[in-house]
Amino acid sequence: MPNVLGLDSSTQSLSAVILDTDSGEIIAEDSVNFGNDLPHYHQPHGYDESGVNGEVHANPLMWLEALDLLLGQMRESGVDFSAVMAVSGSGQQHGSVYLRSCFGEKIAALDSAQDLKGQLAGCLSRESSPIWMDSSTRVECEEVAAAVGGDKNVCAKSGSIAIERFTGSQIRKFSKINPRAYAETGVIHLVSSFLASVLAGKNVAIDHGDGAGMNLMNLAAGEWDEDLVNATADGLVEKLPPLAPSATISGPISPYFVEKYGFSPTCETVIWSGDNPCSLIGMGAASPGKLVISLGTSDTVFAAMPEPRTDPNGFGHVFGNPAGGYMSLICFKNGSLAREAVKEEFDLGWEAFEKEGLAATPTGNGGLMMLPFYEPEITPRLDTGGPIFSQEAKPSAEQSVRAVLEGQFLNMRAHFGWLGVEPTRVSITGGASANDGIAQVIANVFGVPVDRLDVPGSAGVGAGMRAAHALGGNLAELEAAFCQAKEGSTIEPEAGAKAVYDEMLVKFEGFLGEQG
Repeated sequence: MPNVLGLDSSTQSLSAVILDTDSGEIIAEDSVNFGNDLPHYHQPHGYDESGVNGEVHANPLMWLEALDLLLGQMRESGVDFSAVMAVSGSGQQHGSVYLRSCFGEKIAALDSAQDLKGQLAGCLSRESSPIWMDSSTRVECEEVAAAVGGDKNVCAKSGSIAIERFTGSQIRKFSKINPRAYAETGVIHLVSSFLASVLAGKNVAIDHGDGAGMNLMNLAAGEWDEDLVNATADGLVEKLPPLAPSATISGPISPYFVEKYGFSPTCETVIWSGDNPCSLIGMGAASPGKLVISLGTSDTVFAAMPEPRTDPNGFGHVFGNPAGGYMSLICFKNGSLAREAVKEEFDLGWEAFEKEGLAATPTGNGGLMMLPFYEPEITPRLDTGGPIFSQEAKPSAEQSVRAVLEGQFLNMRAHFGWLGVEPTRVSITGGASANDGIAQVIANVFGVPVDRLDVPGSAGVGAGMRAAHALGGNLAELEAAFCQAKEGSTIEPEAGAKAVYDEMLVKFEGFLGEQG
């Protein structure tokens, strides 16, 4: 099997890994941080922080500039892209890009002497892209649900109730507030299919894994649901790309990338998927039996499912599994940004956050609990106006560190029971997975061993594995090569900790209920 490239366009960065599928090694990796490397967009965390009423948008031109920058700096460092035989990617789920009909023509005729941003800026019918953090579409969600007979019907069709951050409600809002621009829109892509189209030099399909995060796809049929599409916006079906299985090859890479970065003209492009479906693959969890926690800007809990099962409370979601079948996912909006908020409030480095903060406090924090919702939370749907503690006295830095972590993982335990799974192991990924203290809290709260991958960026690795799989690679062999736990990195739960958290969970659920 040949070398493959996996890309990951996340909230805060664009990353790349090249997998040597013969040796089972990652032979190159690099990343562009939007805030640090592209400061002229004034989006330090990868999105515009000036939005009001729950609006959170990002600039899609930033993603294009990042792609040029990333591939350019990799080539300058000596990466030989001519050896890459397939490329696929992972995109932050739910984000949408609105483009005029000229987009297809433009990407088919890209000039390698110019950059992507300059050539494609005129194709945008909407200058900004609403992303997964956007919570401004409650009214639109209610309108769609009412049109199809209620949220239970939306969930039965699409795998999720109507959700603010999902793409359908965002499209509906755009069609209402700017009908002229909506009418000028020829195609609406997800972040994943947008960048996949640029690489392929033509409009490509949305895969079932990412398409299921739109409230528009019929989960059982794998096609756009007529009722949901019609309830969302007039003429929408004509603006949506087709849907396709995740292993779909969309053709050879665009000549732009051959001429500019040295890719082989026979390099195949494979349609992208969402970051969570790609992480499922990258964590070796494509088959049922493993619980995965991804620690990122948002935290997510996900697992493969042999059949779809829906959350009766409407917090969990069912998506397409890129390897076939289904996967469950529960998203918690207050992830790394909440942990970083505590770190910054007390001017702590990550070492102090881990060692001093946790070492100085007992398991269970002496009963002190925190609802770590610095932003309006989506699981559960709760806007507390900021973090809330279970005591009036201001906690110390050490107590706050433990409280934010225990609050996050108790909240996870409180909301994954509908899966009907008692995990025997938990695998973690994402930047925070390297932190021993955070991993220890997870092991203690869930009461099972915690494994970590050699490479925390499982979405990019999963994208590369998907590229290899589409070329005929054996998924089990790819998992054995790239999805093993880092040697010596498994964290065992501490004796007696699970009992403390079992009791604390009951109190935490009551604390949550008081705020609802």
